Amino acid sequence: MQAKPDSVIKGDCLEALNTVADESIDLIYLDPPFFSQREHILAKRDGSEEFRFSDNWESLNSYIQFLNVRIELCKKKLKPTGSLFLHCDRSAGHYIKVMLDEVLGRENFQSEIIWTYRRWSNSKKGLLSNHQTIFFYSKSADFKFNQIFDAYSPSTNVDQIMQLRVRDFRNKTVYQKDNNGDSVLAAEKKGVPLGDVWDIPFLNPKAKERVSYPTQKPILLLDRIISLVTHPGDIVLDPFCGSGTTLVAAKIMNRSYIGIDRSGDAVKLSLKRLQNPVKSSSKLLEKGRDSYRKNNSEIESAVKEVGGVTVQRNKGIDGLLKTEVGMVPFKVVLSGDDILNHAQLISKSSSKNKFKKRALFARYKVKTGEVKKIENEFNLIVFTTLSELSEKLRI
Repeated sequence: MQAKPDSVIKGDCLEALNTVADESIDLIYLDPPFFSQREHILAKRDGSEEFRFSDNWESLNSYIQFLNVRIELCKKKLKPTGSLFLHCDRSAGHYIKVMLDEVLGRENFQSEIIWTYRRWSNSKKGLLSNHQTIFFYSKSADFKFNQIFDAYSPSTNVDQIMQLRVRDFRNKTVYQKDNNGDSVLAAEKKGVPLGDVWDIPFLNPKAKERVSYPTQKPILLLDRIISLVTHPGDIVLDPFCGSGTTLVAAKIMNRSYIGIDRSGDAVKLSLKRLQNPVKSSSKLLEKGRDSYRKNNSEIESAVKEVGGVTVQRNKGIDGLLKTEVGMVPFKVVLSGDDILNHAQLISKSSSKNKFKKRALFARYKVKTGEVKKIENEFNLIVFTTLSELSEKLRI
């Protein structure tokens, strides 16, 4: 029985792929087990449901062979204009790349995409793993590709970009001038072509689309992949569909989909999500990281001056300072500021935390009487230098 578009199949993709017509798929995205050598388990916050899958393998060779035979089948299912994206991490990514070169051809390797995100953990010695890898291969040189453009960075001199450049008699690039000596404008620029490092936030625990499935990827990541190499109406195939993120993204973007997973729970979850597709937005992507900055450069400079860590998302605290009595939150008071108001803000903002001391870093000479009043009334330390802070902490 042949697989139909807009379907989710339960079974091992090694068998299920045989039901997919050859050269019928425009994009294959694979998010297989990563060779993590552990059992992945995740329960819903209310404990009502638990999802799990095993990523334990006899050996690295057995894992690579598992992928190899499935990639061979995937290759047959791709149209000549199709593309394949394989998602992995550092566990076996370099071995996977060699295998993909052999199956799909080194000449068809297009990009090694780095998906970077911010996650915090103090559980191990060494550098944090804050990225995963997606290998992008085409079936042939004649693959679909839709150029995506990013906005120019704030440091880009846009007015120079808009001027047409030519080579002079020395073969050096110069701005072209008209007969009046004025610069000639270039054709309209669309922005910076998308690069191979993608800063897309990891799904936070409260994201609307989160379904508590282990290793669930954000729809925004699949959006970008689907946008790059497909058109509306094309067919997207995910042989390890898990929670169905690829399928949901395809449906939202008016593409057809085929999902495969050997877990009955994963198939049920995918079908449930497809009935009511939900996509989380990202304020970080929409507004940029700089939108989270509340402090101006003078305040940030003051925090840096005393070796503090800048705090951006708290209107009552500008920085944290490591001292002999532990971390001390402080607010910077600039000349002309209402120091009493600042004292109230930091007192309120830090009241729920068990900080032993709190402080105001005054950037001007504060009257002695005013200092004593604020320190007594709000239980704060007012300081103008680090040595003064240290002295008051010892009292």
